[in-house]
Amino acid sequence: MKNVEKYARGYFMPPETSLKWTQKEYMTEAPTWCSVDLRDGNQALIVPMNLEEKLEYFRMLVDIGFKEIEVGFPAASETEFVFLRTLIEQELIPDDVTIQVLTQSREHIIRKTFESLKGAKKAVVHLYNSTSVAQREQVFRKSKQEIIDIAVAGAKLLQQCAEETEGNFQFQYSPESFTGTEIEFALEICNSVLDIWRPTADNPVIINLPATVSMSMPHVYASQIEYMSEHLNFREHVILSLHPHNDRGTGVADAELGVLAGAQRVEGTLFGNGERTGNVDIVTLALNLYSHGVDPKLNFENIPAIIAVYERLTKMRVSERHPYGGELVFTAFSGSHQDAIAKGMKWREEKEPGTWSVPYLLIDPKDIGREYEGDIIRINSQSGKGGIGYVLQLKYGLDLPAKMRENFGYFVKNVSDHRQKELMPDEIYDIFQKEYVNIKTPVEFVKYRSADQENFQTTVTIRTGNEVKEIEGAGNGRLDAISNALQTSLGISYTDLIYKEHALETGSKSQAVSYIGITASDGRLYWGCGIDVDIMTSSVKALFSAVNQFIRLKNSAS
Repeated sequence: MKNVEKYARGYFMPPETSLKWTQKEYMTEAPTWCSVDLRDGNQALIVPMNLEEKLEYFRMLVDIGFKEIEVGFPAASETEFVFLRTLIEQELIPDDVTIQVLTQSREHIIRKTFESLKGAKKAVVHLYNSTSVAQREQVFRKSKQEIIDIAVAGAKLLQQCAEETEGNFQFQYSPESFTGTEIEFALEICNSVLDIWRPTADNPVIINLPATVSMSMPHVYASQIEYMSEHLNFREHVILSLHPHNDRGTGVADAELGVLAGAQRVEGTLFGNGERTGNVDIVTLALNLYSHGVDPKLNFENIPAIIAVYERLTKMRVSERHPYGGELVFTAFSGSHQDAIAKGMKWREEKEPGTWSVPYLLIDPKDIGREYEGDIIRINSQSGKGGIGYVLQLKYGLDLPAKMRENFGYFVKNVSDHRQKELMPDEIYDIFQKEYVNIKTPVEFVKYRSADQENFQTTVTIRTGNEVKEIEGAGNGRLDAISNALQTSLGISYTDLIYKEHALETGSKSQAVSYIGITASDGRLYWGCGIDVDIMTSSVKALFSAVNQFIRLKNSAS
């Protein structure tokens, strides 16, 4: 690409090596989650939510289990001010939920913010000012000391307003644009604020270190977080928080490594909504924990319902490949993937293991409200016999023999390729019924009777076109006798009768299903399926279906 020389790394490494986080394998417990959907997410919408939509979204966040919810920037918008007052005055905030509001370090904004919070049972007041080199030089044109003075003045005013306002308040400070700030300066300004607030065990303070713009690889952010964690004043009384954005597509990795590096709290949104490329996706973070056997302390047992509300209220869309929530993230179209999943699911049924370990499926889709039918295996021209057989077995109870699955699989793939579309389960079932089940042309089975039980002499009534006639045969069983009768009367020859049967539940009525394969002289295998309340009749119908396949394909070849 052109102009690559225009760009340079804009982040700052810590002045000392901070790599203790690399010795940790995974997150052992969930951080404190703070949803910022109603502020960061809402301000990023083309059409921000109205009051009623905000209230519904708030209720959904509470139902999911968020204990900290940022509800807006009340001094910046009348809608957000009214929303906050509605929550407080109508007592819509559960006792175990803390609301959070954002304010710049400017006097009139801070005072307006506390006006909106009057009577709050518990609220986090989040103070911020920008600290990065770019913001200092280009936007504010202020020295480092002047930037510190802004933060300190705001911290002092927060203390004063909290004493003057009815309510219960906790303080939070963010050096906004932290990732573009010299780490020593970020530490200096945070410690300057902490020296004003002087947190205690009973009154801890939140220091939030946002990747306002993600500027580095995740390990660099982790090292920055670890350095800050080890050098903050009053560290034992500080809740270290992260607010990663996703400019480089590493928001989730930034958050996970940041927690390994000492962070205790994460601010983010459902499905990563937010300015530009969005905030860190809390759904992904939480379910990543879940996949490691760690309770995320959030309830995503019905992801489809959450997505429905999210998309309706935000007018945003969760993409098909979005981790965990996307329509296709558990879906396999590839034949080899489908085969592995189908065998893995069968293995689970047989072994009943205590933990989940199905190939290609990180977690059990059912645990988050997804269905095996239509969610795991979907069929198109890339699909394989295993997936197609799995769909028939899961949805319709048809357990085809392995060779028949292969035969039918190629047929379905050709249909999908010809139609240039995905085939739904009912379409696959219709194809199977039409091509394999109880086939009556050119030779229709009518009935049979056995006279001689020693050599199973059997008479079979058949219909070809408008002609009905009886044919006879003998064999080592009734099915063998009927097969011999068909070959003799129709002038055909085949060998190696392959047979499988099982019970088939269809509603409240139990039926029998039989599958039969016959091998022609050219080595080709022809399959038929019979379904009937009587197991022997289903076998005969399967044989007739296979013979009809043989005759039809033989005639078409001629």
